Amino acid sequence: MAGDSVLRKGSAGEMKHGEGQEAGIPGRPGRRLFLAGAMAGGLGVAGCHSSETGRTGTGGFTPPGVDRRVENRENARAGDSGWRVRSLGPPGAIEGYTDKVSVLPGEEFGLYVSTTAPAFWVSAYRVGWYGGAQARLVWRSHRVAGSVQGRPQLIQATRTVRADWQRTLPVRTSGWPEGAYLLRLDSEDTHQYFVPLIVRSAGAAGRVVLIHAPATWQAYNRWGDYSLYQGENGAYGTRSLAVSFDRPYDGNGAEKFMVYERAVVVLAERLGIPLAYTTGLDVHRDTGILHHAAGAVSLGHDEYWTPQQRAHVTRARDTGTNVAFLGANACFRRVRLEPDATGTDRTVVCYKTDYRKDPYLRDHPDMPTNDFRQPPGASPESSLTGVLYEGYPVDAPYVVRRSDHWLFEGTGVKRGASFDHLVGVEYDRVTPTVPIPTPLEIIAHSPLVCKGRPSYSDSIYYTVPSGAGVFASGTMRWVEALMAGTRENGRNHGMDARTGAFVTRSTENLLHAFAAGPCGRTRPKPRDDVRDVYASAPR
Repeated sequence: MAGDSVLRKGSAGEMKHGEGQEAGIPGRPGRRLFLAGAMAGGLGVAGCHSSETGRTGTGGFTPPGVDRRVENRENARAGDSGWRVRSLGPPGAIEGYTDKVSVLPGEEFGLYVSTTAPAFWVSAYRVGWYGGAQARLVWRSHRVAGSVQGRPQLIQATRTVRADWQRTLPVRTSGWPEGAYLLRLDSEDTHQYFVPLIVRSAGAAGRVVLIHAPATWQAYNRWGDYSLYQGENGAYGTRSLAVSFDRPYDGNGAEKFMVYERAVVVLAERLGIPLAYTTGLDVHRDTGILHHAAGAVSLGHDEYWTPQQRAHVTRARDTGTNVAFLGANACFRRVRLEPDATGTDRTVVCYKTDYRKDPYLRDHPDMPTNDFRQPPGASPESSLTGVLYEGYPVDAPYVVRRSDHWLFEGTGVKRGASFDHLVGVEYDRVTPTVPIPTPLEIIAHSPLVCKGRPSYSDSIYYTVPSGAGVFASGTMRWVEALMAGTRENGRNHGMDARTGAFVTRSTENLLHAFAAGPCGRTRPKPRDDVRDVYASAPR
């Protein structure tokens, strides 16, 4: 396939970017400036404003069953700008994990903490706009006695690391609104650490659903020296074949969320559109969360999906739910979920190139945990996303092709407008030789060179008979670009404020359109131009 000619990610040499390397995250986060994309009124970049910029409604449309007063009351609350982690301290100073990836409002979860300090506190911050503070303190614990928990265990058969700590305290989420949360652990000796948690929505009728990607967070998690990419001595051959949620995340505890998801939450909450929150694991378990949803948004790095999750998102699209893929490399790895010490669906299984060694295949020969595009049961992700993952690493300008597309309304761009560094570090493109939906329109077509091979990154838009519209950005830096031009998230790969304003306005247009119902009925139809674009282009 075209994608494999650049780099086959399942090959023995696959070593994707480290979180800090690609994201530019320093070892000690703590920046105070607001997201460029979320600043009221934008950034003052010529051509990137209209009377609609900064609006807080959905064009007068309120979906049935949605109480906009509740939505707006939460958005209007005062925030707490001091929510960030400012001192991680030495390794093991304080870290923790929960026994549930998500909970419904009012449900209880267990928190597992290890610290070298005599005591610590827990603060639950809900991420949102909150007048630019970007988070609100919803709950704070009493002083909790601290202790150093036992060493993790390594399950040799799959090289799976599990902390298997004793539960430190139960936490009940009574009064916690739905949303994305950062639990901040503060040790008595002033070190801090994040534990992410989603307080999910029970239903999403008439709302835009933000789908968080904890399976991908966990796949890259190097806590205990093992991930689905690296094992002993950093080698691919000794990587985990299954990874457990029963362990902390590495780094500050929430780096994938901070880099690839948080900026969308902040922006969407600022717009005041009806939102729902869930995770890919919850979509896997229950298609009900997407029933009658106005839109479903896959965030900036959403690589690891179960076949059930993919089927449920596809069904939602085919019954009228708009879908967006804001990153690249989405729905690429085919995984299985298994129980662990603390409950069901606590282990992400992905053997990749060693899928034939998976004992599960003996009784389930058509359920491998390799790439969706690979046999047995090959089903390239492009049938859903419209684009095919092709390779990394790349750093290239993003080039607008359809400047008159509704997604770019109010940005002032012309055909050929270019935004440096916006394509990277991974990218997707339209590949005419694999299944793709039609009609499909290529709205950005960005030349690049990856590992010496010329190719393209594509942003696309297509519709299906249900009326649903689907957008894929084709670049992993789309969400990061919402922070471009600020000191949030490091240097953001050199992306500037002009890029930040362009991506912000385009994302606003997308979210408002999604909230208004099936885009195929409310927005111009896509112009099917794949054959024209790729008639003589590299394949």
